[in-house]
This record gives sequence, C-alpha cells and structure tokens, in this order.
Amino acid sequence: MISRISIVVAALIVIAACTKSTRPPETAEEVPVTPEEAQVIAEEAYIYAYPMLENYRTMYVQAIDRTAPGYVTSFNQLAHKTELLGPEFKDIVRPNNDTMYSFAWLDLRAQPMIISVPEVKGRYYSIQLVDMFTHNFGYIGTRATGTEAGSYMVAGPKWQGTKPGDIKEVFRSESEFVYCIIRTEVRGPNDVDAVHAIQRGYSLTAMNVFLARSQVPAASGITFPLYDADRVKSAAFIDLLNFLLVQVSAPEEAALMKRFSRIGIESGATAASMTLAPGVRDAVEAGIGQALIAIQRAAGDLSALEGVRVASKNGWQGADGVFGDGAEMRQKYLVRAAAAMAGLYGNDAIEAYYPAGSLDSDGEPLDASKRRYTMRFEKSEMPSVDAFWSMTMYSLPDQLMVENSIGRYSIGDRSKLRYGKDGSLTIYIQHESPGESLQSNWLPAPNGPFSLQFRMYLPKPEALDPLYLPPAVLAAD
Repeated sequence: MISRISIVVAALIVIAACTKSTRPPETAEEVPVTPEEAQVIAEEAYIYAYPMLENYRTMYVQAIDRTAPGYVTSFNQLAHKTELLGPEFKDIVRPNNDTMYSFAWLDLRAQPMIISVPEVKGRYYSIQLVDMFTHNFGYIGTRATGTEAGSYMVAGPKWQGTKPGDIKEVFRSESEFVYCIIRTEVRGPNDVDAVHAIQRGYSLTAMNVFLARSQVPAASGITFPLYDADRVKSAAFIDLLNFLLVQVSAPEEAALMKRFSRIGIESGATAASMTLAPGVRDAVEAGIGQALIAIQRAAGDLSALEGVRVASKNGWQGADGVFGDGAEMRQKYLVRAAAAMAGLYGNDAIEAYYPAGSLDSDGEPLDASKRRYTMRFEKSEMPSVDAFWSMTMYSLPDQLMVENSIGRYSIGDRSKLRYGKDGSLTIYIQHESPGESLQSNWLPAPNGPFSLQFRMYLPKPEALDPLYLPPAVLAAD
C-alpha cells in the first residue's frame, strides 16, 4: 500500500513554544511547492496517470454509468458481443474485426473470481487480464493455457488464501478492478453460430459460490467518481487519480508517490485539487499540457522510447515491448501512456503483434481522397503465424473503423482472397470499388486520411526476431 506522508511533527511545535527558540528548519515535505516545481511534477504525474485515466473511462462507460451509450455490463458479469465489431463501436480506439468479443469488469475487493472455459480446439481464443495500470498481468487461452476446459482464479492484491484443488492456475492482480477481455476467432458469417456456442461455455463465478460455501462476502459500498473528459485534462485529474490509487497496490512506487504528493497526489484524497494555490494550479495545468504533447509525440514515434524494440520500413512500423505485465512495464511510464493513446488494451507481442502503417512508399500520409493504393505480397512475404493474420482500416484522426458499401473493415488470410499463380497476393486499398473482378481483394478506405493496422495472432518466433513488416503501400496514381 502507498504510505501517507506526515507533514507536521507535533512534538517539535510543543518544544519550540515552550523554549521560545526559533522553530527548526522546515523539512523538504513542509516546503511549499513552487509553480516551477509543480509544473515538472505534474507533467511526470500525468504521464504516469494517463493510462489509468483512460482505463477508468472505459470502465465508467461500460460498467458504471448506466445511462452511457456504451454501458453493457455490471461488475462480475460476462457480456458478449454477438457480432463482429464495426464502425458503431467507439468505446476504444483501433478495435479488432477478427474475433468475437466477450468481456467483464471484475471487482475483486470481496473475493476472487473464477473464470471457467470450455474446450476450444481448432480455433484461436484468448482471455486477456488487464489491471488498472493497464498491465497485461495474465492470459488464458490457446497459447497460454492450451485448449482444454478448465477453471482459473483471478485474485486481488489483498487476497490471502490457497489455490483450490479444482483451479488450474491463480492470476494475481495489482488492482482491485480488472478488465477481462475475451477474443474468440470468427472465420466468417457461417461461423458465427459456432462462436456463440463457445461464448455460452465461458462463465464467471465468485470464489465462494464456486466452492459451494454458505456465506458469500459482499464488497463494501463504493462511490465511483464521475468521468469527465474536460476535468481529467485539468488539475482535477489529481482527484480521480487519488481515487484509483486506493484500488491498487504498488509498494515499489512509494518514492514516486512521495514526490507526487507535493501537488496533492495521495491515495484517497479525492478533493485534493481544490486546495491547490492558484499559481500552483496554473502550473499543474501547464504540466498537463506538456505531458499530453509528450504522450502524443511518443505515440507517433515509439523508436525514441527506452525499452521498446522498433522496426520501420516503407511506411510501416512494428514494435515489441509496448505492452506487458507489471514486471516489464513498471517505470516505462511514457511507453505505457503512449500505448494507451495509440491502442488501449493491446496484447503482448507474443500473443498478437501489431505493425501499423500510416505512410505510402513515397513517404506521403495515406489519404484515399487523393490516391488509390495497392499492396503486393510475394509468396515469401506472407506473415508467419500459428493462428491467423489480418489488416484493418481506420479513419484518422478518430482511429475507428470506416463505414463502406460492402461492410468490410478488415482483410486477411481468412478472407476469400484471389492469389496469383505464383502464390502472390495483391490487396487494393481505395475509397471506390476497384471493380467486380478485384473486389474480393478490396479493403475499402474512407474518403480522406487513414491508417492501417496489421495483426498477427500467435506470431511465430521468426516474425518477432527480426520484427516482421508488411510490404509497402504503393500509390496507384
């Protein structure tokens, strides 16, 4: 837990009053923060907080605010998407169109939760466990735990107990709230019913219910702060962060929290921003502006970030080390923030690798209002995967899927593509149809700027070392 910092030592005050001597010099904690110091600390603190704030935004919309258009579930209840995601889905940026989603927000304050899965053979599936820091602290699925049926426990930071015999594995979270994201491969419209059957086999059960215990503890009442997009870009972000700090455990960050406390960041102090002096408040908000610039710059160019392995070629960029568990991501705060801005809830590269393209072969930004494009894969350039690959279209700057006349938002090795006699593959990327004979290989683009996201599910080792990059996007005219 994060310790509180004492501000005044009462004994010193009593001694000073009785002896009429000069008060001892103030400690570092007692010296008021200057605006210059506050701006520097605020920039650092906002970069630290940014992924947590974005994570809370999703949780608030999906599981707390019952009036929100994106509200779909309550805590500790599974929700299933029964169709592939499309342009109507706006909860997170750059969602995939490859798998059917199921998800749940877990509240682990009272007791662990048990995730049970059916046997899933012959298709890819994964259950990604994300804590409030946005660390991927655990995986269940094809790669991580295999294809057999089984039950797995997810426990919070305060739980003290032993693994029940019927549980295959226990995953320990550093936070009381956890996002559980289930992806089940879909191979086209005729495969949807089979995926629905698998979704019905996923279940979520409180530990005491799973163990048939007579008493089931309930979590204490909690008041969730309102998520307001404008307030989280102001000094009021401190109040929301202070609420979130109550829900997490990261004792190794005690020194960092002590530094942040100089601008009011302290676990549980949910009105701290209101006590900031006007000059300090202005400095904090200037620091937030600097932090957002730094995060945007990092999201646009990961190559400058420490601990991230990047490959760039022909307008494509691939990276490893952007997503991971707490052991990998702790102290990589700018990386974590950039990842949250560019693609919240991305997988570890070993689970799914995500090269992204934003430039054509001439180095020009992709824009289908100005050009038509093609991509040609020679047989030797095909992605090397143990599951499957796809390429999804996103409009800019919103980074969401694009409405189009044929309802196609991604293309890949499960699509009904036409290959050349030599095994090559040409994909047409443009706003208007390239014609009926080529439409099977058409990825529709918006009438404006866009970005491409490659996804390689279960990339083979040779795809990650060196990092694979797709062929260049060529301007047709």
